[in-house]
Amino acid sequence: MSKILEFPGFVDVHVHFRDPGVPTAETTASGLEAARRGGFAAVVTMPNTTPACDSPEQMDYQRAAARLARSDNQTILLPSACITKGRLGKEVAELESLADAGAAFFTDDGNFVEDDKVMEEAMRRAYDLNMVVCQHAMTWKGGGSPAGNVIRDCALARQLGLGIIPVSVETDAIRRDLSLCRETGCRLHIQHISTAEGVSLVRAAQQEGLPVTAEAMPHHLLLSCDDLTVDDANFKMAPPLGNHEDRAELRRAVKDGVLMFATDHAPHPADKKSVGFAKSANGIIGLEVAVPITYHVMVEEEGMSVEDWAKAWHELPRQIIANERCRAQNAGLRKTVVEIGSERAVDLSQFASLSRNCPYHGMKFTCWPV
Repeated sequence: MSKILEFPGFVDVHVHFRDPGVPTAETTASGLEAARRGGFAAVVTMPNTTPACDSPEQMDYQRAAARLARSDNQTILLPSACITKGRLGKEVAELESLADAGAAFFTDDGNFVEDDKVMEEAMRRAYDLNMVVCQHAMTWKGGGSPAGNVIRDCALARQLGLGIIPVSVETDAIRRDLSLCRETGCRLHIQHISTAEGVSLVRAAQQEGLPVTAEAMPHHLLLSCDDLTVDDANFKMAPPLGNHEDRAELRRAVKDGVLMFATDHAPHPADKKSVGFAKSANGIIGLEVAVPITYHVMVEEEGMSVEDWAKAWHELPRQIIANERCRAQNAGLRKTVVEIGSERAVDLSQFASLSRNCPYHGMKFTCWPV
């Protein structure tokens, strides 16, 4: 027997709408409709558009597109803004004007800010603005090439001879940023964490009292590289899927309140995801299945309370949106309503998203947004 539950509006703090840039993959209108169907009252868009969202004018473009799309869609779009100009990692963006223009937070998502001095300057300025800096924690300073390394070590990687992304790519990045967080006092958020070692670093930092948060993605909670058997790029993302130990530790951290949820909704045209692990683009879509997946993994499989599960979708994500303009918008969010107990299968043909790059078609879940 199914039942209906109502919660404060769920917020996804990590989505990619390819507008401007690749509207065939996702427009603001299609992305917001996917978010609405997925049960989200608000979404924070990443700034890796073309051009990059590193100016108030680019933020205004996104808001204008959202207004045109919202005739009967109450999902709110909150744009984030770049840490560095053009997301190039060389010069800190005009953070003060971006904060005044209503940036939800600062991130170069898709790129790690490698230069220590640039990142330190950004964090000191963000601290003065009471803003959060979010980091794509993948550094290649230790060697290797992001173009040639595409997957964590697993049987499929060895079978296909694919380049391995080591755990240190994530943990070295987190250690560097935690050190800067300690020096500057700036609030730091680690995006799409994927390794048990990375979780351990974040957990220890929170116990130390550092202002650090982090997010877990539905795909990292549900899937594992250990279970991959075919060269299917719908399982390729950055950071990559972890092993069984990584997945178990991510689940424990969510249950403990160390991690919040986010989707990293990353649409791509079919031709960008159909050429195997070695050559395909990173990322999968997730807005329309994130609620069912996280409920299945955390409540049904891990025994997390429904209240704490919902908190990881609404209370924890709101904490990293410090901008007063965004917080005012968040105050009026619509509710998220879900139906629990009625099993149905994922049907990609019914998605509002313009892209289909995900491995979930046919999977069955019992919690669905109304």
